Amino acid sequence: MLAVLNPWVAGGILLLLAFFAAYMSSLSWADLTYVLPATSMGYVVLALMARFVLHEHISPLRWTGIILISAGVGFVAGGPTLTTHTHDRPETFEDLEAEEEPEEVGVGEVER
Repeated sequence: MLAVLNPWVAGGILLLLAFFAAYMSSLSWADLTYVLPATSMGYVVLALMARFVLHEHISPLRWTGIILISAGVGFVAGGPTLTTHTHDRPETFEDLEAEEEPEEVGVGEVER
C-alpha cells in the first residue's frame, strides 16, 4: 500500500489511466485493426528515446524489428476503413425520446 504513495508510482498510475481513456476513446471511432497497430508505435518511440535520449546501444536486429513494426503500421493505416459513422444518430436525449417507439404486441396477438 505504501508503494502507491510514491510520487513516481502515482504518476505512472495516472498516465496508465490516461492511456486507457485515450485507448477506449479511439476504439469508439476507429477499427481495432487500426487502433491496435497504432498503439504498437509505442515500441518504436521507446526504442528511439532509448537510443537518442539515454544513448543506449540498440542492435541491428532490434532496428530491423522497428522498421517492420513501422511498415506494418503504415500498411494497416493505408488500408480501407470498415467503420462507418452514421450522422443520423440523435444529437440529444430529447431527440432520442422524440423518436417514435415501436408498438408493443401483446401475448397471443399477431403483429400486422
